Amino acid sequence: MREAEVIRRTAETDIRLKLKLDGAGRADIDTGCGFLNHMLTLFSKHGRFDLTVKCVGDTDVDDHHSVEDIGICLGQAFAEALGDMGGINRYASTILPMDEALLLTAVDVSGRAHLSYDVAIPAQKIGTFDTELVKEFWLGFVRKASVTLHIRMLAGENSHHIVEGMFKSAARTFRDACAVDARLNGEIPSTKGVL
Repeated sequence: MREAEVIRRTAETDIRLKLKLDGAGRADIDTGCGFLNHMLTLFSKHGRFDLTVKCVGDTDVDDHHSVEDIGICLGQAFAEALGDMGGINRYASTILPMDEALLLTAVDVSGRAHLSYDVAIPAQKIGTFDTELVKEFWLGFVRKASVTLHIRMLAGENSHHIVEGMFKSAARTFRDACAVDARLNGEIPSTKGVL
């Protein structure tokens, strides 16, 4: 069973997150941040991950702590659900159009944390959401998931389309990278024998 539950309690957030990699795309998301709820619901649907997130955070200050900590929890859940990563594809990439926006994501489930983020979101806010927090979410995720993730905006003018396309593209990329390839017979996809 490739699933995990993460509980994280700090002075700023109280988070419970459940992830099932081989799911049906069911989401139950309550982050305290409406826009992030929408993005995580998209991520769940397009990755076919079952995802539950409950977060109580200090959103009266701003959304930063909640967004970053949820990224951390989701990354940790991916790492735990993947275990030794035996038999997975490891690499994947997606180019995804979202109206005028075009996003590229590529991942190596490598055991090495690295984020390459080349996205220029035109607006500072989408509704009440600070768009600079998108990068903070992915930084938190990458650090705990121990993956190499490249995100590139190839075209785009509408901030909402850019971010939505990014989450959909990332979901599809992670779905493909984390999928089990029966031909590998559970082997670790590395000549080192470990990731």
